[in-house]
Amino acid sequence: MNKKDLLTLKDWSREDIVNIIDKAIAIKESPEKYANFLERRTLAMLFQKTSTRTRVSFEVAMTQLGGHAIYLDWRTTNFTLAEIEDEIKYLSRNVDIIMARLFKHIDLEKTARASGVPVINGCTEKYHPCQAFSDLMTIKEKKGRLEGLKLVYVGVQNNVCNSLINGCTKVGMKITVVTPIIHEPSVDKELIKETEKSGLYQATLDIKKAIDEADIIYTDTWVDMELFLDPKFKKEKEMRIKKLKPYQLNESLLKGKDILIMHDMPIHEGYEITRAVIESSHSIIFEQAENRLHGEKAILLRLLGMM
Repeated sequence: MNKKDLLTLKDWSREDIVNIIDKAIAIKESPEKYANFLERRTLAMLFQKTSTRTRVSFEVAMTQLGGHAIYLDWRTTNFTLAEIEDEIKYLSRNVDIIMARLFKHIDLEKTARASGVPVINGCTEKYHPCQAFSDLMTIKEKKGRLEGLKLVYVGVQNNVCNSLINGCTKVGMKITVVTPIIHEPSVDKELIKETEKSGLYQATLDIKKAIDEADIIYTDTWVDMELFLDPKFKKEKEMRIKKLKPYQLNESLLKGKDILIMHDMPIHEGYEITRAVIESSHSIIFEQAENRLHGEKAILLRLLGMM
């Protein structure tokens, strides 16, 4: 049987995605049923990028499933010195599955080609499929369905946005992107071209009109986490803040709206979203973050042939 990777949602069918979401909800409801499913299995977690949720959720997921996780900081390994393919060929001979959180998607593709075990995308500049799974899971928990709902994504068109576009359209959700700034390394013209055919994707800069009939509004940081405090990025940061300020999720924009509020975190309060909105009764941000754990358990079980 050929190994299956999770690099993007492009080669995952609607049935694949829905099965993962439903399994994640079942695992969350009865975690004890899955306590030993990955006994004696090992996950290698390879990080170039910083992380809170990805590291914590994957490590806890493996522990709760009866397995083991190894954390590998790129900077303290020979990945800094050698060809990525050679190091991956070695690594995959020792573990059962690899999760890699890398700067460049091209390096993730090299990782998957060289690996003898399944590879999971823990985030690259182009896609963040694990985040999309937990997002869709959270929406289904709250709304009881996915098909026919409308999600509006506001901010920078980036990796998270790409995976949401792909995931939403595949499960029958409408997605409108309000993205005054497009993060160039994230551009996927092929994805946009394909999703436009579905009739479930549209782009606009009229945020008020976009959210009129929306069920969910979703935002993300305006500046990549590794660049937010970088002095070299100061001018770009200032430009983005000025251009995106009218698109902030705040009390004025959302007044009178019965709409779920989502953010994949980390949050930069006072930039893309205000504290009052973060803490509002419509916010499901922290449930969304918690569901990374349950979604990733389902992904691990699926890729390791346990479901």
